[in-house]
Amino acid sequence: MQARVSKRTFLSLALATALACAFGSANAADIKERTAKFPIVNPIDHPQGLGAQKFVEVVEKKSGGKIKIKIHASGALGGEQQVAAAMQGGTVEISMMSPAQLVGTIKEFVVLDFPFVFANEKQADAVLDGPFGKKLMDLMPAKGWVGLGFMEQGYRSISNSKRPINKLEDIKGLKLRTILNPLYVDMLNALGANAVPMPFPEVYTALETKTIDGQENPETSVDASKLYEVQKYFSADRHIYNPQMLMVSKKFWDSLSADEKKIFEEALVEARDVQRKAARAMTEKSRKVLIEHGMQLNEIAPAEIARMKEVVKPVTEKYAAQLDPALVKAFYAELDKVKNLK
Repeated sequence: MQARVSKRTFLSLALATALACAFGSANAADIKERTAKFPIVNPIDHPQGLGAQKFVEVVEKKSGGKIKIKIHASGALGGEQQVAAAMQGGTVEISMMSPAQLVGTIKEFVVLDFPFVFANEKQADAVLDGPFGKKLMDLMPAKGWVGLGFMEQGYRSISNSKRPINKLEDIKGLKLRTILNPLYVDMLNALGANAVPMPFPEVYTALETKTIDGQENPETSVDASKLYEVQKYFSADRHIYNPQMLMVSKKFWDSLSADEKKIFEEALVEARDVQRKAARAMTEKSRKVLIEHGMQLNEIAPAEIARMKEVVKPVTEKYAAQLDPALVKAFYAELDKVKNLK
């Protein structure tokens, strides 16, 4: 009898030990102590900054405080092009920027810059979060980056210190800063402006010294960078919808364990949903701030927007012709699928 009890006790202990080991190994995530840099060109209270902060918060929480990420805001580590190159080299680990900044390396991203293609944010979300967005991000590892997902910058419109824009002809002759992207330059020139490509950290001074008359960005960027101090007019033509891509250096990504990668991917989804909601609320808040600081805001009649869209159509066709026709067809097919989203 005693032997039977001992055997039963032994088997119970052995089973308990095995279960404990199995449970422990399943929950012992492979997470190392890490530090990473996360530069952005906008101020920390810009929607870009809010998205970065939420991402960092979730990563640190899910990693039990082991992965610490420092945000460098307001272009402290340079403009987007400089940061993108540093990520390829592995000296910067994480960043967030418009895919438009990467078209010099990944030309396919230019489809997201086709003027006037997204009628609203819901259409943009559906395309970016779906198979087409993944198709674009799948092109990144070969160039030294890994795309985790898309957040929001917003609709780009024109601000300037000369006059309000109510019709196409009002754009003529304005010296307008834009990003270092040939499509943007061609688009503004087609509209009659003189496009001046320039890194964003240099824009305020260029506006202040009248080197340029204006620039094109969402209301939140004008607000966060206090461009209302050196700009008088904001005209909502909404020529291009800008997503923000959260991306990681491939060298850094390859050093992460599967558990760490999962943390980053889950943090992207959580931060993306919070950021988009905040960005859209901040757009309306920023419009009020611009008015409070003396800027004149105006909408542009749909008929004039249609004229602008027609004028830049050859620019869209020019850049579409440089891409694989199958990619362009797939993009327009996705747009067609979401056209009824409001």
